[in-house]
Amino acid sequence: MKIVLASNNQKKIKEIKSILTRIGCEYEVLSLDAIGFHNEIIEDGSTFEENALIKARTVSALGYIGIADDSGLCVDALNGEPGIYSARYAGEPCDDAKNNEKILKALDGKEDPERSAAFVSVIACTLPNGKHFTVRGECKGKMLKTPQGESGFGYDPLFMPEGFEKTFAELSFDEKNGISHRGRALEAFAEIFPAFISEN
Repeated sequence: MKIVLASNNQKKIKEIKSILTRIGCEYEVLSLDAIGFHNEIIEDGSTFEENALIKARTVSALGYIGIADDSGLCVDALNGEPGIYSARYAGEPCDDAKNNEKILKALDGKEDPERSAAFVSVIACTLPNGKHFTVRGECKGKMLKTPQGESGFGYDPLFMPEGFEKTFAELSFDEKNGISHRGRALEAFAEIFPAFISEN
């Protein structure tokens, strides 16, 4: 079965394909590029759920099963920021290094437990007939004062998940996918998706 992921972020696509394979979902996941879609999708929702649905519906309007992930980092001391603006926290174009620099400045002087945070992922699935569902996954942890690790992307070098002494950027690909917000959301997606497809 082919499903189209409303993204061209190759790191995110690789991560999602790997997680789906690990949990036994044998679907062919295509990118926007693979279906010849090159327009910008305007994400003007106010929540992760709204933005995930906007992206997934763009795909399903073309006749495909659409899935989309909208995810971000929510820091308690910053009232949930950067949240839905995580990728563009330091402005356009998206720049991981500048985003990390900005969040470190925003947290300057903050000590534990004020540095508590959570990564959030919402997966939306939409069909051409308009039917849809969303699932949510979270991974709680804390923000460090200096980056650690070279793997991952985004805020991974600054985020240490609960129960670990390593950041997301220090964990192996499989270790991270086993506990990540996106991994948990995709596990919930995999539980719902087969029945959802058969019923609709």
